[in-house]
Amino acid sequence: MSRSTKGYKVRLAKACEQNRRVPAWVMMRTKRKVSTHPRRRNWRRSTLKV
Repeated sequence: MSRSTKGYKVRLAKACEQNRRVPAWVMMRTKRKVSTHPRRRNWRRSTLKV
């Protein structure tokens, strides 16, 4: 990572922040109709184009 540029690291950090579960209050508000995140990503299964 020491050779990676700052822009690359910023984009990786943004993808890391987006890779979260749906908040509990959203599940409660939708009566668990929305329980999974459509953009959820696993670091082994999918690659990023950053």
